[in-house]
Amino acid sequence: MIGLFLWGKISEGQMDKSAVRQGLNWIALGAGLLGLAVILGAFGAHGLKSMVTAAKLTTFQAAVQYHFYHGVGIVLIGLVQLHLPPNTLRWSARMLVGGIVLFSGSLYAMTFVDIKGLGIVTPIGGALFIFGWLALCIHVVKHRASIAIG
Repeated sequence: MIGLFLWGKISEGQMDKSAVRQGLNWIALGAGLLGLAVILGAFGAHGLKSMVTAAKLTTFQAAVQYHFYHGVGIVLIGLVQLHLPPNTLRWSARMLVGGIVLFSGSLYAMTFVDIKGLGIVTPIGGALFIFGWLALCIHVVKHRASIAIG
């Protein structure tokens, strides 16, 4: 669908093909992460209740929630990347992916195993989320004059 929407602009030379490819790759990755978040959320809602304490279930739900939010963010980055020079938003997206792995991943792990020190990874993932969103903001503001509207 997105490819069909963009095809005319690409063939007319209005969009950089490399930037479009990168944007579509981020959209695909974000969609895959969103699908995984839905699967994990369903598991948490239906299969996990009898396996863990209420506190651990709350931890798992927080992991799914942040996983989902930042999966949407990666899709958003892909959509914005379609209109910017190649590689403009790669670090924004990488930081959100890293945040999902470290923040949500550590919370998922803490739901099932009791490893001392695992909780120290969670704020590192949270910092990556923050830096990813700030990088997106900076790059969009920096390139807003070059974005063709209309």
